[in-house]
Amino acid sequence: MSGRLDGKVALVTGASRGIGRATAQLLAREGAAVIVNFAERHEAADAVVEDIRRAGGQAIAIQANVADRNEVFAMVEQGFRQFSQIDVLVNNAGIFRSGTVQNLTETSIDEVIAVNVKGMIYCIQAVIPKMIERRYGKIINLSSTAGIGSSAPNTTPYALSKAAIIGLTKRVALDLRSHGINVNAICPGFIRTDLISALSAR
Repeated sequence: MSGRLDGKVALVTGASRGIGRATAQLLAREGAAVIVNFAERHEAADAVVEDIRRAGGQAIAIQANVADRNEVFAMVEQGFRQFSQIDVLVNNAGIFRSGTVQNLTETSIDEVIAVNVKGMIYCIQAVIPKMIERRYGKIINLSSTAGIGSSAPNTTPYALSKAAIIGLTKRVALDLRSHGINVNAICPGFIRTDLISALSAR
């Protein structure tokens, strides 16, 4: 496979399904070697890797819960051992918790912040030392239209975390701009993924 990302290596978190899976496959079609991160869906992640390899690309699957800093750093270290570099980080892994301001629980807040916000911070912290050394890197954070005020009812914990990602992205972009690293956020609306289908079935 060849394309605009020939010779590049991309890490996509939460890449066993949905947006993460599609992103991993697109990056591979553009020539990147892809690290397919997953937390629990081992078979699904292996299927993504197999699809990429069948099409002539390079990919490996690495299990890590992004909410666990030690697992994140171990994942990135394994990625560097395999490919020697990580040029692109797509922070896609995320979870959904429902609720309103009246019934927010400590558990729901902690869970979405741990995965959706802290998980992104840990992944960024793990990849940037070598990006800084090479003065090159692309970081893409997946936020949501929920983060800019457009959201379905009863989604306050999720919207809270996605708004935090927008602020985080701006700060990281400012912190890393002098090191040749580009940082951006994407705010998708409703996309027909497994997550959205499960919510719609409620």
